[in-house]
Amino acid sequence: MSKYVALLRGINVSGHHKVPMAELRKEMENLNFEKVITILNSGNIIFDSTKGDAKSLEKMISDHLAKTFGFPIPTIIRKSEMMYDLLDRDPFKDILVTKDIRLYVSFLKEDVETDLQLPWTSDNNAFKIIDKIDKTIVSVLDLSITKTPKGMEVLERYFGKHITTRNWNTIKRIEKKLEANS
Repeated sequence: MSKYVALLRGINVSGHHKVPMAELRKEMENLNFEKVITILNSGNIIFDSTKGDAKSLEKMISDHLAKTFGFPIPTIIRKSEMMYDLLDRDPFKDILVTKDIRLYVSFLKEDVETDLQLPWTSDNNAFKIIDKIDKTIVSVLDLSITKTPKGMEVLERYFGKHITTRNWNTIKRIEKKLEANS
């Protein structure tokens, strides 16, 4: 039995593609996953499974949820060990956090090579991509510089659209749920 984190893209955003967490949990259990926990309303799921690898789980979950809810739900899977590794690295430890600083972790479906030199900073210093660790990108947004960030556009331009992003605080919540669900 392995423990996984599923990260769904594009659900419950501005009232679109609504997926109630209770229904999502039920559908994950219908796929015979165990110890299913949802975190927040943005498509973060912890579950146990003996089935396949991350790739096959991504397809299985995405296909099932699209059929159930009636719209595509891109899914990215990480084993719990990968999440713990990221947390242990603490990629934001050298960042001074203020009320305007946002710390983001973006998860890639595929490992994408790019000629972007890291760390990279936008022309106005509002957005920084500080590192790429395997299929994970860590970035910082400074809202004191701009209220209309173009960070996600930059990430998609260099790393593709098969990506989903979470705030570091969400990753810390996932860590607490992983520990409680061990």
